[in-house]
Amino acid sequence: MIRRWLQPVLLFALLLSAANFTAGATTEASGEHVKVHLITPGQFAEGQSTTVGFYFEVDPHWHVYWQNAGDSGAAPRFDIKAKGAHIGEIKWPFPTRLPIEHLTNLGYEGNVAYLFDITPKAGAKAVTLDINLEWLVCKINCIPGFGQISGQWPVAATTQWAEADQTLLDTFSARVPQAEASSPWQPRSLTTTNSANLTITGKGAAPEVFPLNGDWLSAERPRVTETNSGYTLHFVTQPGVSAPETASFVIAQDKRAWQLDNVAIDSAPASTSEASHAALWLLLLAAFAGGVILNLMPCVFPVLSIKVFSLMQPGVSRAERMHEGLLYSAGVLTTFTLLGALLLALRAGGSAIGWGFQLQSAPVVLALAVLFWLMALSFSGVFEFGHRLMNLAGGSRGGAFATGVLAVFIAAPCTGPFMGAALGVAAVLPTVQALAIFIGLGAGLAAPFLLLSASPGLLKRLPAPGPWMDTLRQFFAFPLYATVIWLLWVLGKLVGDIGWVLGTSLLLALAFALWLARGAGRTRLLLAIAIALGAIAATGTTIMRAGAPAPQTGSELWQSYDKTAIADARAQGRPVFIDYTAAWCITCQVNKKLVLETDHTTDLFKRKNVLAIRADWTRFDPEITAALEALGRNSLPVYAWYPAGAQQAQLLPQLLQKRMITELFDSE
Repeated sequence: MIRRWLQPVLLFALLLSAANFTAGATTEASGEHVKVHLITPGQFAEGQSTTVGFYFEVDPHWHVYWQNAGDSGAAPRFDIKAKGAHIGEIKWPFPTRLPIEHLTNLGYEGNVAYLFDITPKAGAKAVTLDINLEWLVCKINCIPGFGQISGQWPVAATTQWAEADQTLLDTFSARVPQAEASSPWQPRSLTTTNSANLTITGKGAAPEVFPLNGDWLSAERPRVTETNSGYTLHFVTQPGVSAPETASFVIAQDKRAWQLDNVAIDSAPASTSEASHAALWLLLLAAFAGGVILNLMPCVFPVLSIKVFSLMQPGVSRAERMHEGLLYSAGVLTTFTLLGALLLALRAGGSAIGWGFQLQSAPVVLALAVLFWLMALSFSGVFEFGHRLMNLAGGSRGGAFATGVLAVFIAAPCTGPFMGAALGVAAVLPTVQALAIFIGLGAGLAAPFLLLSASPGLLKRLPAPGPWMDTLRQFFAFPLYATVIWLLWVLGKLVGDIGWVLGTSLLLALAFALWLARGAGRTRLLLAIAIALGAIAATGTTIMRAGAPAPQTGSELWQSYDKTAIADARAQGRPVFIDYTAAWCITCQVNKKLVLETDHTTDLFKRKNVLAIRADWTRFDPEITAALEALGRNSLPVYAWYPAGAQQAQLLPQLLQKRMITELFDSE
């Protein structure tokens, strides 16, 4: 009798005990168009890893997202706190591409299970889970959802599964990407220029490939090119985002998937060493030619010309001329090398900067304006620098090294033909080769003066020394005055209208100090020095505290840089023209006035519905710097043209002509 009623009582107690483990459990959550169910066994096996999952039941035509959601949307978030167990990472079944208007998303249209592993800790009697969920479910419009799931499950000798739950887990476990080693498709190379080109080897039809680096690669379906041993997939890169060191992908085929982790990125396709050397020599020649052209820039030419006059003075021996030429060349080469080394060091440390970066600093621009102002006054005969400051301007023999240093600084805002490509490649070359590019630029800048110094025959072809030299020196003061006006305009772009006021006020104070110092007496000299130093200190302090003005394109046609607007326009099949410019880039301003801001270009861009973007790099902007890096450039000007439907940018020459803009549409 006792056994008859004792067995049911013990069985009831056991069931009650098991029920107490899951008492208060909430294994479901729901929101609009979504129901979430936590799939777990009735109990966990001690010491064994068990795969469980969040099963999302989604209404027809609605979808949730993969870990890389694509152009819009957001992946679900799982905040899991566990007691008595170790929790593994979320396992994401491979997605499908979901075109939404002009965007491409990555996710799941229909039901899906996100999986993860639970491993009970040694000696644990139960597993307790406390989970917060966030998700986004979309059709055309999107609705966020939130939920909480919690519960406690016993730990026993074996797991216990409901058959339906086990079937669901098996279905979605088969869609979780496997390791790269088991994949029939293997990565061969990943290169990037204007697009990311993943080459894979394998047999059969081209598989679906999904990028995990959504911040760099677009989710849209890549263009596929067949190779002898597989395929090359050309992914569109996100505008303004520089390539990382590695990228990861998921490859799906025949309801199976594999993950390619950390595929190394090469900046360009692999080439033989001979081809690399040939390319380096071509870049060095381009750098040299670009350096030669810098001598013709309006702020360099007057200084260099006055220095040439010093070689023409009577009594200057050939040895002295050669000495001057070598010193000048040493100043140019040393400064170019140091600036290049500084740029490369800053970039290696994670700073995104480019050539001319020093002119993105308001104090540097103000200092150059003051220097040119003093030089111009000296050229005009207001006062003489003598053997100290005058040597910087090249107005007397000696000081050739300082003249070379000055020439590099005043040439920095300019990027002429041949120079842009060389500087852009220098940013990705090994350090020694990159420095060789900068030295090539310096050699080109120094070459004309060194040639004149070493060649008496060339000097004899110049007009004989005479009063005309003083007249020409005074004439050259006016390009320097113009340079001061331009630098003050740049200062205004950097800090706003206060830049003009402070800059001109400082120049006025310095001119007054110079006038005061010309009078007799130590008191006037000390007062002039005090006025000059006080004006410089007050202006410099105010400039450094001044904030940046709001960006303005100054045109109805041109819009400020916005990588989202660029991506949207390209996705809609709209042509895009991007003008990477800066106030301190002389070539940029010339191209604007002669080509880009003419009625011809404006009317043409409006008729062709071109999105015209002005990426103003006057002040440092990390997004614009990254966009230039993605184009293989780090100096200005740069003109990027994206024809309608094109995946890669076409880069225009640095010196524009109207016919070049017309030719952009000749193929239509």
